Amino acid sequence: MRRIGIDVGGTNTDAVLIEDGQVRGAVKAPTTLDVTSGILDALARLTATDVLGGKTLDAVMIGTTHFINAVVQRRWLTKIGALRIGLPASATLPPFCDWPEDLADVVRGTVAMVEGGHEYDGRAFMPLDTGAVRGAAREMRAQGIRSVAISSIFSPLDPSHEREAAVIVAEEIPDAAITCSSDLGRIGLLERENAALLNAALADLARETITAFERAIASSGISAPLYITQNDGTVVEAAQAMRLPVYSFASGATNSMRGAAYLSGIKDAVVADVGGTTTDVGQIRHGFPREANAVVKVGGVRTLFRMPDLLSVGLGGGSHVSLNPLSVGPLSVGYRLTTDAVAFGGDQLTASDIGIAAGLLEIGDGAKVSHIDEPTCRRVLDHIQSMVEESIDRMKTEAGDVVLLAVGGGAFLIPDDLEGVSQVIRVPHGDCANAVGAAIAQVSGEIDQVFRDMTREDAIATAEHLAAGRAEAAGADRSTLVVIDTEDIPIAYLPGNARRVRVRCVGDVVTGERTSNGA
Repeated sequence: MRRIGIDVGGTNTDAVLIEDGQVRGAVKAPTTLDVTSGILDALARLTATDVLGGKTLDAVMIGTTHFINAVVQRRWLTKIGALRIGLPASATLPPFCDWPEDLADVVRGTVAMVEGGHEYDGRAFMPLDTGAVRGAAREMRAQGIRSVAISSIFSPLDPSHEREAAVIVAEEIPDAAITCSSDLGRIGLLERENAALLNAALADLARETITAFERAIASSGISAPLYITQNDGTVVEAAQAMRLPVYSFASGATNSMRGAAYLSGIKDAVVADVGGTTTDVGQIRHGFPREANAVVKVGGVRTLFRMPDLLSVGLGGGSHVSLNPLSVGPLSVGYRLTTDAVAFGGDQLTASDIGIAAGLLEIGDGAKVSHIDEPTCRRVLDHIQSMVEESIDRMKTEAGDVVLLAVGGGAFLIPDDLEGVSQVIRVPHGDCANAVGAAIAQVSGEIDQVFRDMTREDAIATAEHLAAGRAEAAGADRSTLVVIDTEDIPIAYLPGNARRVRVRCVGDVVTGERTSNGA
């Protein structure tokens, strides 16, 4: 295996070369506003180390915060059409009803609701009004809408009405990007619909961003397939990522968690990834991030789809530090650390300045922070320790002490002794664990569906088969697939021995004939 892993963070863009399971080269470059320039810079720096010379590559894996940043910052989003199938029910709460108004104003285009959908037991609620669907699609086309989200009542049980509507929309708007909510979410109409709406709003940005990634790789003289990291610690082929960009939300933190597990050899632990702006705390089980099982808000929008269970706090190497009154973060200088921090001649005191003054970090000019005395450093570091301990305590699922893996460029802020932690482990190349996690990522397939009129064993076996098919479609080598997570819940209020089954499997990226990277 020979892969390049790249992770685009808020402060740095990290790139590593993994060869035969070892980190052969690792570099950092400042993240740029357009993201792509930072990737080009990182690849140029990696090439300059001569680790790529004359070698072939299996793949390039990229993780990016570009898509979730677009939602949070309300930028680069597309006007979309929202088609809900469910009348006469669900009319009281139309699409976008629970969105922050400023975000809804940016993306809301044509909104249509038509008859159709299914009951909670899988029976058709109403026949699909195909004429109304076609009329809504024509209205969207007239308004210039080229991205459409389709949601239907209880579509995770039976997605047939969404699929039929998607065919009609594609006939009326041939170049439309269509998102079906059943591909993303779970039972819960508004939250599942919201995930589909967000995905549709990112359609143009996903196409432009991933195309730019491909150009950046080609410009660097590299010829290898591109994969994009997902928020469950796995990757998908670039084309699949273009179709479902919301699955990259929070992928940076999951990359770090997977990288920490890989570099340490520890599969079950709490991970603290300290970047330039935030610290993300999560838990890994069997080497993969624990998944959130509740509603997750993204940019103020309630969603219910696959997301890691993470706690993010405003603590990083670039965090603003105020001494009177004492505070650390949540504001950060971010990628401007080397110009704005005191140790680099700036006028903003940061957590990195405190680390330099305390002898924890050797960057910048130590003389510029020599006026910060030891009691001041200790006061700030004690405050940071309290922030870290509280975060870990909130993410623990057991009363006893836990092992903590400390990674990220700001991991120097994590002390060796923490209440509730049995051992703090730091790993080689921990400052680029995010890029390592991207480079070693596998491909996953997941199914979360209600099955009826089956035994428990048959339902689980069917779910495993479906999950394996999705993994293979996403680029996994079927012969390497392993089931890593199975959950089944009987549903007493449904007839036919109904149960909800969720299965996730992972496998290695399928590799064909290697091609020269041209470096």
